[in-house]
Amino acid sequence: MTASQPLKGNELIDCAKANAKQGIATAAKQCGYGDNLDNFKQALQHACQEIGVEITEITDLITTQQRVKQNGGVQIAPDSHSQF
Repeated sequence: MTASQPLKGNELIDCAKANAKQGIATAAKQCGYGDNLDNFKQALQHACQEIGVEITEITDLITTQQRVKQNGGVQIAPDSHSQF
């Protein structure tokens, strides 16, 4: 659901993180910033700085766990047939 007003703080971070995989344009719209990507970027960076997190782009919000789910997981196997 698209926010009716631009989100701030933790709400902005949560919304941006949830929409990061769809790209910055989609995330900005969902977070209430419409097509104003510059304001969205500035607000997101400010919100992240307030909690001690440095980001350079929205993909920094995509966690390793989300990437593993998207790419289908990781295969774990012994180096050779003689190892367990």
